[in-house]
Amino acid sequence: MKIALIGYGKMGKMIEEIALSRGHEIVSIIDIGNQQDFDSAAFAQADVAIEFTSPQAAYGNYLKAWSKGVKVVSGSTGWMQEHGDDVRRACSAEGQTLFWASNFSIGVAIFSAVNRYLARIMNQFPQYDVELEETHHVHKLDHPSGTAITLGEQIVAELDRKTAWAEDTTDPSLLRIDHIRRGEVPGIHTIRYDSDADCITLTHDAHSRRGFALGAVLAAEYTKEHKGLLTISDMFKF
Repeated sequence: MKIALIGYGKMGKMIEEIALSRGHEIVSIIDIGNQQDFDSAAFAQADVAIEFTSPQAAYGNYLKAWSKGVKVVSGSTGWMQEHGDDVRRACSAEGQTLFWASNFSIGVAIFSAVNRYLARIMNQFPQYDVELEETHHVHKLDHPSGTAITLGEQIVAELDRKTAWAEDTTDPSLLRIDHIRRGEVPGIHTIRYDSDADCITLTHDAHSRRGFALGAVLAAEYTKEHKGLLTISDMFKF
């Protein structure tokens, strides 16, 4: 498979390493200093572009890739509120393809499935309140993390006693999400169900970015053979 990389930071370099180890070819690498390469013949020959950039750049990168007929896999977060409707329309009515995930880790995919299942159980036990906390490296710009938002939305969908998620809230009808920025932490997400009697805690603690990078390459392999707006739940049937 021919892959283009959009964003060549730590994640982009790790994706490159894993893609090459799996027999794929990197045909184009685009970063801040060579945006003109979106118009290159090398980029246009890519089967899939893997995009990890910033909330401000992500949507524009999708448009540039789609204009060249290139499918996109993206792990960028923070753009959904402003551009989500446009992306859904492009993938449903205009024939474009985006595989988007707030987190590509296989472990997080499993963690997410457990989160949904536990929330369904806990809907029967209102004596347990629930909160969510995420910790990331100091370079992460958005908060809460996209993964925390996804996990929070899953909980809200299953718990009748929670109407939405929010940061810094004391409203018992809202799911509180806290964020911590510390050192070079790749990502820790913790869900706590607490009662007077006991506490149930679920935690996913990423040791490195390698699991995210592998998942992104697996998503690219999946995306090459599929179209539309794709997610982790399409690739993994839990």
